[in-house]
Amino acid sequence: NAFSLNYSLLWNLMAAVVVLGQTKPSMKLNSQSSKDGTQHILITPSLAAQCGYSMESDPWGNTRIYASLMGCYVDNNEDKTFNVGLRLQMYDQSPSKVVTHEVTKTCGYSQWASREIVCDRNYMEVVMAKDGFYFSRWLQATDTTPGIWKLTFYTPEPEVMVLSEAQQAGYGAMTTPNRLVMRSPYNTAETYSEDVAGIPMEVFRVSAYYKAPHGLTVVDSAAACPIGGVMFTEDVISWHVPRHITPLIDGGIKILEMHMGINGQRLDKAQMAARGYTLSATKFHIIIEIPIGSPDGYYKSHAPDYQYHTTYSVEPMLELLWRAEDTQVDTRYKVLFPITTPLMPQRPQVSDNTIPEERVFKAQLGPLLHDMELLNITFPTGVLTVEECNARGFTIQEHSFSNGTKSFSLQVPFSDDVVLKHNPEPLVTVYFLPLILGFIILPEQTPVPCPMEVEASLQDVGEQLLSFLPRVTGTCDQNMFYISVTYGSQGHNFQTMIGTHELTPELAELYRLRENGTHFSLSVAYTSSDAVFELIESDSIKARIDLLLWDSNNNWKLGDFSLACNFPLTTTTCYPNGTMTTLTAKVESVHNLLLSQLTLTDPSCKPVFSDDRFAYFSFHVDTCGTTRTFFDNYMLYENEIALYHHSAKAFTSPVDPEYRHKVSCYYLVNDTETMAFSYKPRSNEPTAETGSGQLMVQMRLAQDSSYNLFYQTEDYPVVKYLREPLYFEVELMQSADPQLELILENCWATLTEDRTSLPSWDIIVDGCENLDDSYMTVIHPVVSDSRVTIPSHVKRFSMKTFTFTKDEEVLKDQIYVHCDAVVCETNNREGICSGQCVNPAGMSRASPDADSTHNQKQISSGPILLLYLQSNL
Repeated sequence: NAFSLNYSLLWNLMAAVVVLGQTKPSMKLNSQSSKDGTQHILITPSLAAQCGYSMESDPWGNTRIYASLMGCYVDNNEDKTFNVGLRLQMYDQSPSKVVTHEVTKTCGYSQWASREIVCDRNYMEVVMAKDGFYFSRWLQATDTTPGIWKLTFYTPEPEVMVLSEAQQAGYGAMTTPNRLVMRSPYNTAETYSEDVAGIPMEVFRVSAYYKAPHGLTVVDSAAACPIGGVMFTEDVISWHVPRHITPLIDGGIKILEMHMGINGQRLDKAQMAARGYTLSATKFHIIIEIPIGSPDGYYKSHAPDYQYHTTYSVEPMLELLWRAEDTQVDTRYKVLFPITTPLMPQRPQVSDNTIPEERVFKAQLGPLLHDMELLNITFPTGVLTVEECNARGFTIQEHSFSNGTKSFSLQVPFSDDVVLKHNPEPLVTVYFLPLILGFIILPEQTPVPCPMEVEASLQDVGEQLLSFLPRVTGTCDQNMFYISVTYGSQGHNFQTMIGTHELTPELAELYRLRENGTHFSLSVAYTSSDAVFELIESDSIKARIDLLLWDSNNNWKLGDFSLACNFPLTTTTCYPNGTMTTLTAKVESVHNLLLSQLTLTDPSCKPVFSDDRFAYFSFHVDTCGTTRTFFDNYMLYENEIALYHHSAKAFTSPVDPEYRHKVSCYYLVNDTETMAFSYKPRSNEPTAETGSGQLMVQMRLAQDSSYNLFYQTEDYPVVKYLREPLYFEVELMQSADPQLELILENCWATLTEDRTSLPSWDIIVDGCENLDDSYMTVIHPVVSDSRVTIPSHVKRFSMKTFTFTKDEEVLKDQIYVHCDAVVCETNNREGICSGQCVNPAGMSRASPDADSTHNQKQISSGPILLLYLQSNL
């Protein structure tokens, strides 16, 4: 096979000696040879890491080879000019088909820093100038033969080796006229991991004892390379590198240069902007961001468990030049860092372009990556190759797109025996074609089955039949389905099924049936039990209503109508006090699900309410296994509603999918505020003075009629059913005076916290229950017990939860309850202070004047959220 070669200097310290341009040939590092004169040295993977060679190939054989300027078998001329020669052995399909090619490359490099550190894929390298800062310790030596004598590795414990032992262990160490080179593969016994600014780093530290003419010099060198720090979102790869790499830096530094590159080549600002790349620095990190799908990388198909997935791979480079503030010594730091995203599940879409009247199925499957090849198609009658399909008259075509994806289309006539058909009713034929498209992923030949189904129906409909059949139409608004059925020539001579129920007179009243001689109409709330939920999202729910018109006399289906709409629904609410509430629903695809068995991540956190349609959760963000993530100036709290199979009570049918519903809240992180206080000693001890003050009255909502447990501040908003009792207690606080009595003068409910807002509804009027309320408020007696020592200081009443409506529409699903309470002296029995509802019903009470001996207090409770799930509530 033919191949082409391109030469380019990819790094200042690394040279790419060959780039293969064809997709077919592949190359393996252990089958290439380095040419040193007439001698050929086989470069194995272990020798490559020791000697400064690396290779990067994509799955189609496009390969880049890198050689360190200070690598073994590189001809070095005064550390300025470098020559390397390689004999490449490439093979296609099998090692027996070998193609040999020899390449040479000459590079010049003179911009040496005092210390150069390279992080390649398989090794770490540090090059030190002999006259630099790090050659600082001189010892007396009797043997003046120049060269490296021994090495001390720090793991971090010291490990001493002579040069031959270090080379046998896989390390590289050498000297040139001006520099000393140390090289280590990753994950050796003498390297170790260290966390730097949250990023895992592989660290290599060594002291080299170098024999020079003036004596023995001890050289301390180190390299630290990132082995993590990559984060992924749906669209962006973020690579974080520590700004202050502590294993390499003793004090402060100043960054002189900062560059980004791809495949070892620097990019200028215009090139980065054109590709959407960003290079930025924070207090702790250098950050490179790369859009997933950038043309510098490539996508690859995968099939774990025979399911179609993709990954995206790209190879960014980071290059830094910094200067130590104390020594003014420069360090050049370069990292070549291949990145591959996690597996991303893909679902190729089926486009059904069939026009039934043409009696030909026309369908298209895509998008797919270019490495997907269609081999065969499984029909109900058997398996056919693509060639056999085309020979039989099924048109199979491949369509390529400019973004590197492709799709496949096929056409199959209704008349072919691979098409299934049946007649659900007279004069109607349904054609059904289930397929499995058999793909393989190149070059590894991994099989990927992609199922696909298309269906079409045809009616032998004439004008007479058209006039005979009823017609169904429908629309939606934000809350309701509106369905209209126009009668055919036979009038209303059929049965109507809505959902799974026959349209009875009771349902007709519930769904506001309107009928005349030509048609009838229905208005159905999407929360009706006859509607089904298809999909729930953070801000909407997709619901569907099904209508079937049936002629029971002839056993004919006259009409089959479905209407699906998205309805606005805020499922998750985030409150400033750190409370999250979320509503989830039973979706059609998990029909055996019991919503009461759903939990949050912490299995002990169950719904505060559930029925056969909805489950409602209320919890604080620091409970129930909620996770917290910081980004920018926000905190993200996330939890998950799920049916965990390890739960003893949890059960779903094996054919049902797993139920999971992510919920999240964002909170703005406030700026840090600095507060200070000062202390000044008192000259005199404080003394109490006689004075007057305000008495405090509190109103609390009890959890039940026992008045033993009460809702706390963090429990609000409290969620209740419509018509569910609410138990309130009002108490005079911070007083032990039995001569005082608390009287509830007026209580009322509003939609908002504003006690003066409209609309409002009276609960207690002039100390007595509101007689105009059909669900009358009840004032309960209070007796002494272990908690209540002075009964006259406490008043209790209960009411049933209600909602405000206008024109039969609910105005808001919450209420607030307010009261005016009066504190009276028991010796004053005038006006409202004569006692709680002691006047006969209907008699007015005199309002207290300003001189009377009581105090009026204003108190409120709420919000109380109302949960009404049926459309007639």
